[in-house]
Amino acid sequence: MTRQLSLRPTPSGRVPRTAMVMAAGLGKRMRPLTATRPKPLVSVAGKPLIDHVFDRLVAAGIERAVVNVHYLADQLEAHLKDRFPGIEVIISDEREQLLETGGGLVKARPLLGDDPILVVNSDNLWIDGPVDAIRLLASRWDEATMDALLLMVPLARAHNHDGQGDFYLGADGRITARRQRGRVAPFSYTGLQILHPRLIADAPEGPFSTNLFWNRTIEAERAFGQVHQGLWFDVGTPRAIPQTELILADG
Repeated sequence: MTRQLSLRPTPSGRVPRTAMVMAAGLGKRMRPLTATRPKPLVSVAGKPLIDHVFDRLVAAGIERAVVNVHYLADQLEAHLKDRFPGIEVIISDEREQLLETGGGLVKARPLLGDDPILVVNSDNLWIDGPVDAIRLLASRWDEATMDALLLMVPLARAHNHDGQGDFYLGADGRITARRQRGRVAPFSYTGLQILHPRLIADAPEGPFSTNLFWNRTIEAERAFGQVHQGLWFDVGTPRAIPQTELILADG
């Protein structure tokens, strides 16, 4: 019997059962496209941004997706209803108050369980490299030494991105520092991470950023980064859409 050799190796590691999909933002930078629809429903390369994300979640074997909603929430809920068989969609309702990323995690905490979760921005668009990016993160995850594992992309390969980088990584992948004002950091956060729910504790009430959790775990030397092996696109403005589609069309 001839053995088939895979050209795309599958990394080992337990993929989180649950994902938290951040979809509650106002999408101000994407105006005027977000005047009548939430940013996750803006179409890029023939499908809404959030559909690109869910395609990746399904392919990686995610079983549950907790999605927070605020702006034009009814549209987003209706779009997701029964759209992705095989993955349970649970809504974390922020209609009364937009809580930002950190506050959104606190609000959704009772829905997330106690095992490590995948957290992904709904406007995140990436193309896998030699291996599935979610499975790559899962293969690197070590609960004994990590509270957060962020997927990074080298700043030079951050398509459409106007930032100056976010983090510095050590030789072992540990996040050693954040970018300082007036300087450039070599790695940008892609909007995809594995997070342990134990980190979602001792938090303030109301809206706040995930930066609070990140700063805490960086100080404890339990924050790590994994470099993305494929393509990543910052699709935050209308002008980024045709630029992204052009690169994707070139294969």
